[in-house]
Amino acid sequence: MTVRGPARRGVLTAAAGVTAVAVTAPGARAAQPDGGPGDRGPAGSWVTSWATAQTAPTATDTVASAGLTDGVFTATVRLSAGGRVRLRYGHAFGTMPVLVGPVTAGGRPVTFGGRRQAWLAAGASLTSDPVDGLRATDGSALTVETRLPGPTGPLSFHRNTHASHSVDGVRTTSVFLLTGVEVTGAHGPVVAVLGDSISEGVGTPDDADLRWPDQLARRLPGSAVADLGVSGNRLLLDDARFGPGGQSRFDRDVLALPGLRTVLVQLGVNDLQQPPAQTDPSLVLDGFRQLVLRARGAGLRIVGSTVTPFEGWTRWTPELDEVRQRINRAVRTGRLFDAVADFDAALRDPARPSRMRPAFDSGDGLHPNPSGHAALAGAVDRRHLL
Repeated sequence: MTVRGPARRGVLTAAAGVTAVAVTAPGARAAQPDGGPGDRGPAGSWVTSWATAQTAPTATDTVASAGLTDGVFTATVRLSAGGRVRLRYGHAFGTMPVLVGPVTAGGRPVTFGGRRQAWLAAGASLTSDPVDGLRATDGSALTVETRLPGPTGPLSFHRNTHASHSVDGVRTTSVFLLTGVEVTGAHGPVVAVLGDSISEGVGTPDDADLRWPDQLARRLPGSAVADLGVSGNRLLLDDARFGPGGQSRFDRDVLALPGLRTVLVQLGVNDLQQPPAQTDPSLVLDGFRQLVLRARGAGLRIVGSTVTPFEGWTRWTPELDEVRQRINRAVRTGRLFDAVADFDAALRDPARPSRMRPAFDSGDGLHPNPSGHAALAGAVDRRHLL
């Protein structure tokens, strides 16, 4: 990762008795009761330790489009940093308010202004009180159980987190309404990843936490990494299924995060390969420039990434690869971002730079496997996140 500029600095409740169990991966410690002193970050500020970005449901998203009545949604999420815990819910695409609750986190009751239930307004967000007696550790898993009395109407959600959750006891990989877990104990970089399916984790197995943002967090103990990857997401265009593009969702998904210092942008490949294909590299670069201006205006450091190779994917063409390479040359040499993570160099096959190394390919030519995700995490320099 190379420097390209100066450093920039920049919910709820209703039927008591619902319980939750925190689980951990091998080698990770479970969320523990609040230990008192030492549970806050250097400035005692809240930062986002886990996050997901929302889209609106389509007709094929049966649970999200129909909504729930007296339903229970259970999510188990992998935190990056630890500390005291509070939850954040959102309903970015809602058309009616939703009553949320009761909620438990790590088996402990969650309140909102001291109450066990709260209304989440359509288009709004809702942040809980700090969860009494709960202190999470770096890398721990936290189970959040949310009752929705309903009827809720269609639910804003994230379609596929590549992790197991449940609705009324039935497994799902989607997350409904829950958008973030915030903590006080970060003592490293605080980063948001604005990305597509590669950041979301396509190409990695469910429940393995091997997405490159996960692996980056483990490389940087004490860091808080919010993974805002959305499968199919583009920089320039919105899509009914894949959600608002990176420019459209930047303010809500990135700038609204508390305590954020750095945003890392991993977008562009879908602008090239999804119809209508973007064949003018200057438009993609202009889109990046707009993100840079908005990030710097908010006092954030912004790190860009080069567009990864995708020969072997069904819509790859030599002409699109030339557009990709022109974008990458400008990103590397144009002093556009404050720093650059060269994801293209991390993944490409030296013998055929238009494709991934076979050892990194999940099999479709576009999405890296866990080893490829490790290479992406290794391409991000800690010094450029501070």
